[in-house]
Amino acid sequence: MLSLRLARGSHPLVLLRRSLVAVAAAGASFLLLSALGFAASHPADPDGALARLLWCVVPLAATVQLAMSVARADPSTRPGAGFAAAGLGPARLALLAGTVTATACAAGSALALLAFLHLRGDVGGSWLLWAGSGAAGRALGGDRPLPLVGAVTLVAVVPVVAGAASAAGLWPRQPGAGAEARTVRPALPTVATGRLTPPPHRAASALPWGVALTTAGLALGAYAGRGAHPSSGALVSLSGRFGGSAPEVVGGWALTVAGLILAGPGLVHGCGRLLAAGRPGPLRLLAGRMLQQEAGLIGRPVGVLCAVASGLYGALRLHEAAHGRPGAHSFGPLTDLGVALVLMCAFTAVLNAALEARSARRRTTAALLRLGASARLLRGAAVTRGVALLLLLAPVVWGVAQLTTMPFTHR
Repeated sequence: MLSLRLARGSHPLVLLRRSLVAVAAAGASFLLLSALGFAASHPADPDGALARLLWCVVPLAATVQLAMSVARADPSTRPGAGFAAAGLGPARLALLAGTVTATACAAGSALALLAFLHLRGDVGGSWLLWAGSGAAGRALGGDRPLPLVGAVTLVAVVPVVAGAASAAGLWPRQPGAGAEARTVRPALPTVATGRLTPPPHRAASALPWGVALTTAGLALGAYAGRGAHPSSGALVSLSGRFGGSAPEVVGGWALTVAGLILAGPGLVHGCGRLLAAGRPGPLRLLAGRMLQQEAGLIGRPVGVLCAVASGLYGALRLHEAAHGRPGAHSFGPLTDLGVALVLMCAFTAVLNAALEARSARRRTTAALLRLGASARLLRGAAVTRGVALLLLLAPVVWGVAQLTTMPFTHR
């Protein structure tokens, strides 16, 4: 009840974020249900059903990451005197954030279930062309009864996982015995949620590990996929040898994605250092210092966006190599839905982190304006940060995608 009252009195921007979480949860739940429908209509193909279910982990992870980002930026998760007087400490606020996230995801999953049943023809006909032609019923297993227990279980996956991850991400950490013995100078919060961003040197410390993971993933993918060529009949146009080397190839891709995400803060921090190198003017100095300071806050979402962009470009290359020319065949409506869902989650998480960073430097911006800095200078610094990140990360995304797909496209 408290979560519903807080949702009713929330700011429109907060409601928009929660609505995006509900939309993402609806898309992920629909893809899970579509995998169940394929399994019900193809009982003789358990490997294909399992492959489709495993590919749903990607949009599920993107949805959970977006839900955690929105929960971290939610004003109701910040400690306050009113919440403390009502008995809501940090632990209960974390549980409240998990409940709010689970409620939003449950609403989206319920809508996905209704849409899934509607497209299958279980609750009447559909005015959609894809559904009216019978393609939806065949793709979603409309000719076979849907297992009730499996449908309920898959519908509950997204709310449970997203709510638990949000609560775990905001759960208060107890300092260790060594940390209690040391005298630590208290620091003021630097983000809108009240939590501290990692110091710039700590944000850049994970860059070597991210590079090592990315290199290991590329090497593993190259070793597992050598001599393989894309097949037009394979799932999402992957290698024809996928039946024998799927674990190694997927493991290499997973290591590459983890490396890009881990290296994200270091890349942002390095971009800031390059901007502020030499003898910079006020514009470059301000943009570079801000990037270095905010690397721990926006670095991980930027790394996720780089991984998504690299994966999408690599998938397009594999699709082109499998069908001989670009645009020869469509990925299909379900794959297009998954791609759109992952892109939406990645972009929304980056925008959410940018808004958090803007709120974090509100006092700094006010101080600069009082010292005589012009609004044009601040806007120019923001544009410079965005352009610098684009110029640095675009070659990284292109290079990783090329190296990832080279074993399958090089003849």
